[in-house]
Amino acid sequence: MKRLENKIALVTGGSRGMGAAIVKRLAAEGATVVFTYGKSAAKANELAATLQQAGHQVLAVAADAAEVTATTNAVKTTVDKFGRIDILVNNAGIAVMKPFEDYTLEDYESTMAVNVRSVFVGTQAAVPHIGKGGRIITIGSCMAERVSGPYGTLYAMSKSALTSFNKGLSRDLGSRGITVNLVQPGPVDTDMNPASGPHSDMQRQNIALGEYGTTEDIAAIVSFLASEESAYITGSAITIDGGTNA
Repeated sequence: MKRLENKIALVTGGSRGMGAAIVKRLAAEGATVVFTYGKSAAKANELAATLQQAGHQVLAVAADAAEVTATTNAVKTTVDKFGRIDILVNNAGIAVMKPFEDYTLEDYESTMAVNVRSVFVGTQAAVPHIGKGGRIITIGSCMAERVSGPYGTLYAMSKSALTSFNKGLSRDLGSRGITVNLVQPGPVDTDMNPASGPHSDMQRQNIALGEYGTTEDIAAIVSFLASEESAYITGSAITIDGGTNA
C-alpha cells in the first residue's frame, strides 16, 4: 500500500514548477490530488490528463490565488467532490524582484495577495474539513531567513510572514492532531528562477553544494511531511537550499 493511499490532497499553484512536481509525487504515493492553476490552463490540463492516463485520480481547478473567492471556491470544489481534505499544500506564489525604490503599491498588493493572503484565506477555508492526522504544508523560501543579494526585499517580506503563520497555526491546530509545517526552498530550477538564467551564476556562489535544487527535491520533502512518518513534526520550517543559508 502506498503511503498516501486514500488521502485527499489540495495543492495550490500546481500546474508547473514545484507545484507540478508536488502533484506528481503525491499522486504517485497514492493520493487523490486536486490542484489549482491561474494562467497556465494548457499546462494544467496536460498534467491532469497525463496523470489520469497513468491511473491516478487528479483534478485541475482554475483558481487565481490573488482572488479570495477563487481560493475559497477551490476548497469547496475539493470538499464537494471528495468529502474532505487530508493534505493541504499552499504552494502558489509570485516573485517581483526589483530595486526597492522601484516597487509600486501594485507590486506590494499583488505579492501579499498571493504569497500571504491566499495562504491565510485558503487554509482558513480548508481547516473545518481537515480531520485528525491532517497535514498543512506551506511553501515558503530560504529568503525569509537570509537575503543574500539585492532586489528581493518584497519577496522576502512576504515569505517571512509565513514563518510566524506556521508557528501560530501549529499551536491552534495541535490539539486536533493536525500538523502544520513550512518548506523553505532555496534556488530551484523552475521557470521563475531557471538554473540557466541571468542571475544563476551569482546564486550558485552562495550555494554550498554549488548547484540548483530540482523540483523533485522539494516534492520529496512535501511527500514526507504529508505522510505518517512525519506525525511528530509540527510548527517546523525545513530549509532545503543546498546550503545557501549555511
